[in-house]
Amino acid sequence: MKLVDIYRNAVKKGISKDPRKLSEITQEFSKAKKEYEKLKGPDKVAFDTERFTNPYADTRVLYGDPQTEITSIMVGIDMESPEILTADRLNERGMSVDLVMAHHPEGAAWANFYDVMKLQVAMLAKFGIPREVGEALLKDRMGEVERAVAPANHQRSVDIARLLDIPYMCCHTPADNHVASYLQNILDKKKPSKLTEVVEILKDVPEYADGLKKGSGPRILIGDAKKMAGRIFVDMTGGTEGPKKIFPRLSQAGVGTIVCMHLSEEHFKHAKDEHINVVIAGHIASDSIGLNLLLDSLQKMDQGLKIIPCSGFMRVKR
Repeated sequence: MKLVDIYRNAVKKGISKDPRKLSEITQEFSKAKKEYEKLKGPDKVAFDTERFTNPYADTRVLYGDPQTEITSIMVGIDMESPEILTADRLNERGMSVDLVMAHHPEGAAWANFYDVMKLQVAMLAKFGIPREVGEALLKDRMGEVERAVAPANHQRSVDIARLLDIPYMCCHTPADNHVASYLQNILDKKKPSKLTEVVEILKDVPEYADGLKKGSGPRILIGDAKKMAGRIFVDMTGGTEGPKKIFPRLSQAGVGTIVCMHLSEEHFKHAKDEHINVVIAGHIASDSIGLNLLLDSLQKMDQGLKIIPCSGFMRVKR
């Protein structure tokens, strides 16, 4: 399988689980093309034309010839310079690593990842939050995240991959879309009535069971075990945590429990003030689920494709 095929498949599968309608995504493509046509000089040269077909700024081929044949992928949650050096060392020892795949974005995908937060508007709309309200709240939060990531040395790990000539890509929101959809479907189907039942359902998922052994499994962050769960909102995609001011709106919309990967201290305080239950499923385990669902589709296309887990990622086939 070629590198470009792996990348395109990830994007395609991500779109299939996207909370937005396909028409909304294609509108984004048209908008990008119109923006490109108006540009001139350096701005036009620098424009990322992947935006014409890929709605996820945090998913990119970071280094490597797209036509490179890939037979083995070293996959992990955070794949940075140490992991790339490890891949090079494994190649020296005779274990072929054709591609390093990170979940969390690196390079330009990290610099621009705040852009994917736009899909949170569609997520919130499904739970009764008017689109205009979601858009207004997300605008400020996206600006906050953009300012936070701007000073980083985004190209650090990409430069290492280039120097060692190791193909390198990242796949963030397509994987997160998968875990969000997967868990929401499970919880909607099983309809747990109490928080303790929500946690028990999560513990039955292999990645979360493994996280439990490692001290980072599912747990109740806000609420009592015997408290009624109410309507459950699985909040696991859209780049990063949404606006802190959304919790009153979610409470008014009838959301009783949020199941998420993690929650900042500020978000914790706002959720607690609104008496919304919060279940932390586990960050790395959740990321593993999303990646596993994507990798399952890849290995169905190429059964000989070898996956080498690394950096917190646990391979589970479904």
